[in-house]
Amino acid sequence: MAIVAEDKMYPMTEEGKEKLQAELEDLKTVQRPKVIERIKIARSYGDLSENSEYESAKDEQSMLETRISTVERMIQYAQIIDNEGTDKDEISVGKKVTFQEGDDDPEEYTIVGAAEADPMAGKISNDSPIAKGLLGHRVGENVTFPTPGGDMTVKVLAVD
Repeated sequence: MAIVAEDKMYPMTEEGKEKLQAELEDLKTVQRPKVIERIKIARSYGDLSENSEYESAKDEQSMLETRISTVERMIQYAQIIDNEGTDKDEISVGKKVTFQEGDDDPEEYTIVGAAEADPMAGKISNDSPIAKGLLGHRVGENVTFPTPGGDMTVKVLAVD
């Protein structure tokens, strides 16, 4: 039997790891018991072959256990972002970057690991086209990079 390749590392901030740990705690101590109780109640309805409540609860349990496994793996292989070795004006994971495309309003995002990406909260994944295009660049640079909608050219205004 072949040995499975080394698991993927999950770059994230300390805050992101703490958030995942809180989610895992909730999944195990709150969500899992609720699903188990739903299964127990659905079983009491009798014939399981035509019991939609039972099927629904079992599906929910499967999704829950998959999420628990995923979160555990992300925590286990978390790679906490350390920007000590990068210049303060260089874009890297964990930093907030402000850029402007043409005459549009400036945009501001924090580049984080995929595990904690939340574009609506201003956090984009380091795997996103924008982040990949910006990483390693500095304040004042004009940067062009490919996106699904075509090439994008931006001016880097600030890095925090």
